[in-house]
Amino acid sequence: MKNKIIFVACDTSDLRKIKTIVKNTKSNKVKIIPKFGLQFFYSKQGRRFLENYKNDFWLDLKINDIPQTALSAIDSLKDLKKCKYITVHANGGFEMLKAIKKKCYKINRDLKILGVTILTSLNNKSVKEIGYTKTVNQLVLKQAKLIKKSGCDGIVCSAQEAHIVRKKYNKFLIITPGIRLPGDKSNDQSRIMTPKDAFQNKVSGIVIGRSLTKGNIKNNIKKLLDHLDL
Repeated sequence: MKNKIIFVACDTSDLRKIKTIVKNTKSNKVKIIPKFGLQFFYSKQGRRFLENYKNDFWLDLKINDIPQTALSAIDSLKDLKKCKYITVHANGGFEMLKAIKKKCYKINRDLKILGVTILTSLNNKSVKEIGYTKTVNQLVLKQAKLIKKSGCDGIVCSAQEAHIVRKKYNKFLIITPGIRLPGDKSNDQSRIMTPKDAFQNKVSGIVIGRSLTKGNIKNNIKKLLDHLDL
């Protein structure tokens, strides 16, 4: 578990719930970082909260637009000094990915750019419905190559594809959502895995939400640590 990270998905627009999640998901046994997505960032108090947040966080916006618009979006985030990770979508293409990485390097050299591949809510049937002719595994590998070539720091993919990406890109950051503790419901995710199995697939970090934030958060953290033998 050395250098491994647990990202907690803070998927709510309720500021009180956010503060409760942040307060109760701390541990001296493993590095835990909150991940804030569109729901909170777009909320009335979300942006202001992140402006004043004092610890590292991940801003999961999945930026996907023409290069100039994407760069303008990045520029508008430069006041978020503690933002350590930010997501951009591989669908934006090589030029967008490359431009964002170059822009972020000028703003904050410690900011990690993560390229999002096929969402964990999708499966082979779903991507075929969209119009892709390749399987999820094939698409993720192709997008990983694009993300790596652009200079981005890592990718977001499901733990089910992590091992094939790791074989090809040994030192790449691989972050995996779709993580559930044993026995928990999959909900809206299609490609899921337990934390222990994900780390055995050599991922750099995992994203876990409802398994930690629903119910008693401190008890859930203990269950996670026990599951990971920490």
